[in-house]
Amino acid sequence: MKEVRYVITDPLGIHARPAGILVRTLKQFKSSAVLFKGDVNVDMKALMKLMGLGIKQGDAILVRIEGEDEDSCAAALEKELKDNL
Repeated sequence: MKEVRYVITDPLGIHARPAGILVRTLKQFKSSAVLFKGDVNVDMKALMKLMGLGIKQGDAILVRIEGEDEDSCAAALEKELKDNL
């Protein structure tokens, strides 16, 4: 299992464009990716659930990635988070 922690820096938080990029990126991998925000968690491959969390600038998130390609999945996720959020 890999964990990715990130604090959202985008002034709009996780909105449609970056959420779509994250989902598209993660769907390329077999590993599961679950995002945790406080006590709530969602499958990061589910666009509407991801956007439904209402993640805003300054919010800290944790993503747990598990599966056969978790290393490359975590690296791709970290890159997209830094580039887009």
